[in-house]
Amino acid sequence: MDSNSPAGQASAAFNRRDWVRAREFAWQALAQQPQAGMHYVAGIACLELGQRPQAVAHLRQAVAMAPERADFGAQLARALSLARLGREALEAADRTLALAPGDPLTLDTLGVVYTQAGAYAKAAAVFRRAAERQPGRAHFQFNLSTALVYLGDIDGAEQALEACLAREPGHWRAHLTLAQLRKQTPAANHLSRLEALRPRADADPIGRMSINLALAKEHEDLGQFAEAFACLVRGKAAGRALKPYTIERDAALFDALMQAFPAPDAVASTGCSSGEPLFVIGMPRSGTTLVERILSCHPDVHSAGELPNFGMVLKQLSGSRTPVLLDPETVARGRHVDPCQLGEAYLASTRPGTSGKPRFVDKLPHNFLYAGFIARALPNARIVCLRRHPLDTCLSNFRQLFSMASPNFDYSFDLLDIGRYYVLFDRLIAHWDRVLPGRILQVDYERLVDRQEPTSRRLLEFCGLPWHEDCLRFERNAQPVATASAVQVRSPIYRGALGRWRHYEAELGPLRDLLGRAGIALAD
Repeated sequence: MDSNSPAGQASAAFNRRDWVRAREFAWQALAQQPQAGMHYVAGIACLELGQRPQAVAHLRQAVAMAPERADFGAQLARALSLARLGREALEAADRTLALAPGDPLTLDTLGVVYTQAGAYAKAAAVFRRAAERQPGRAHFQFNLSTALVYLGDIDGAEQALEACLAREPGHWRAHLTLAQLRKQTPAANHLSRLEALRPRADADPIGRMSINLALAKEHEDLGQFAEAFACLVRGKAAGRALKPYTIERDAALFDALMQAFPAPDAVASTGCSSGEPLFVIGMPRSGTTLVERILSCHPDVHSAGELPNFGMVLKQLSGSRTPVLLDPETVARGRHVDPCQLGEAYLASTRPGTSGKPRFVDKLPHNFLYAGFIARALPNARIVCLRRHPLDTCLSNFRQLFSMASPNFDYSFDLLDIGRYYVLFDRLIAHWDRVLPGRILQVDYERLVDRQEPTSRRLLEFCGLPWHEDCLRFERNAQPVATASAVQVRSPIYRGALGRWRHYEAELGPLRDLLGRAGIALAD
């Protein structure tokens, strides 16, 4: 290949990750002669530049012209996954896997696609193959551990994490995941290793955040609550430096939602008649996974996991071109979307995974933002909202490192920001109760833990499901769990989180004052 030709220059720019030039030169080369390699370069460049539709189009062409190339197929699957085309991504990944690829990077890419699609057994299998083919690559072991946690293989995940750290002691997220796998004991913990790494980790914001959060978890397990809280504050402060946030952004969104649905008649519609979806909503870390596990133990219910689909479909149909998934403009435009079209498009987006049983659970906590749209689009869908003691809810959000990629969790790096966000949440749920009378069942997490059977019976009755004894044995549920509660829900009813805030009563004083001033009830 002539290095001065458009194709040669595209390849050179691609190799140095100059995505703008790679795309431009690839387009010039394609104008001269269509070729699979240049469609691949253009597709990857567009993907890196955030131009997902163009990336998908180019990578489709690359695969069509060179169907034997597993690396092309894996990147098409990745692009489809990033474009939220989950069913097509899974199909593309399966076609690529049938080519029996041996390249570790290709296998790892397929593993990520399978993870995003909720196909954790397939993900674990290809991650394992990638790790076997390139045993010195720590990241492959870390990805394997993530899939194994979701599958409930805690021993296997622990082995993979230790293999990851043996190869790369500075893989900071692996230390945090390892701390979260089990309850640490005086005889078995990682405190010495974590403390020894802290000076090195402090030079890296991700390292400082991860190591301090790992230390917080292990100190808490050992009953050293003052040390745990100090580590939490240090870790979350490091994360906040990476994710600037002001509560005004979310306040504007919550206000827009309440203005869009000011009264019951603003929600009334014919909508899509399906009663299949069971939406489980609430603040993160409020017990939504527990309710999802109880419901999905029923033989008529499939767990679809935390689907982003409803918000994605609303965004697409609204015509909004703003960069975030939900904002005041999208809310305003969304009010003009045909409710029946929205409901049907949402259901279609969940297929084929949700078509095997009569009902399915969509357990995306932040769907509480969409309750008005859901009620209009799917008037027969059931909506269950989890409520937990405000101090436990806020503390649990502070203890958790959520996805750094999602703006939904930007509030979670500062305890008082979490309190302010909880006030917005509480006010919005009260609003939904007024404008959606009878549509949302509020379930108290503490009541569910203390009175599991009667609360579960009430839950199933609201969802229109006949009683089934398996719903009392949710810990036997073999379905994967891809949430922060993946370890806890493998055990019988978990009481350890009840009243956790009492261990930090002194440290939570400013939060208690903030919530009290906002009128939030804080019964002991």
